[in-house]
Amino acid sequence: MLLGAALLAGGAAAVFPMVWMVAASFMRTGEASTYPPHLLPRAPTLEHYRALFTRLDVGRYALNSLLVAALVTGLSLFVNAAAGYAFAKLRFRGRDRLFRLLGTALVVPTQVAMLPLFLLLKALHLVNTYAGVVVPAVASIFCIFLVRQYALSIPDDLLDAARVDGASEWRVFRSVVLPALRPALATMSIWTFLATWNDFLWPLIVLTDDRRSTLPVALAGLLGEHAQDAELMMAGSVLTVLPVLAVFLALQRYYLEGVTAGSVK
Repeated sequence: MLLGAALLAGGAAAVFPMVWMVAASFMRTGEASTYPPHLLPRAPTLEHYRALFTRLDVGRYALNSLLVAALVTGLSLFVNAAAGYAFAKLRFRGRDRLFRLLGTALVVPTQVAMLPLFLLLKALHLVNTYAGVVVPAVASIFCIFLVRQYALSIPDDLLDAARVDGASEWRVFRSVVLPALRPALATMSIWTFLATWNDFLWPLIVLTDDRRSTLPVALAGLLGEHAQDAELMMAGSVLTVLPVLAVFLALQRYYLEGVTAGSVK
């Protein structure tokens, strides 16, 4: 009974910010800041959504975010799946030592590498290009680790049987390994798409042309212009969350399979 009540309270606390964000986006200007605060709008209005599409080219920035997130997700699925499979099943010199070295890099904060990475991209003339945003995000140590752990569960006999039948290593990877990794790939695609779509700092640094800005960067600019309009910002946040929520709902079944893999015997 107490455990159920505690879980219910925890779930309500987790969902409350999302509910308030949606409710505040339909409130009139200044209503979200009134005291005592209230959860539901007194007179729901769409004025903030209309204002967003009037003051901000939401469609352009959303397409920019979608382009970057889709490219990063698609490329990272292939690169990280191949790397994770290689570390799990292929034999090459220094494999375990290299994997341990990658594991130690997980504790290094991403912000530490931003300056040398920016200088490298500048030398390659990739600053203010989508390639400058996409390329550094393709390879992920965490995703390689996730795929490797999942690929270890694939029986070696299954791979050897395919090789005996004459399949090349590429055919084994494409026809045997990738289908077996489907839950892990679905989980990885959700995490990657979510992280890329919500990423603010790196696109802000690399993309200097406003026409190439992603949606979170454009909304941050709106915050500087309308600092007191919390309802407008909540409407922008709802628009930012909707695509990610759609992706999660579409891949929810595979995501749960990937997260719970190995936890139930």
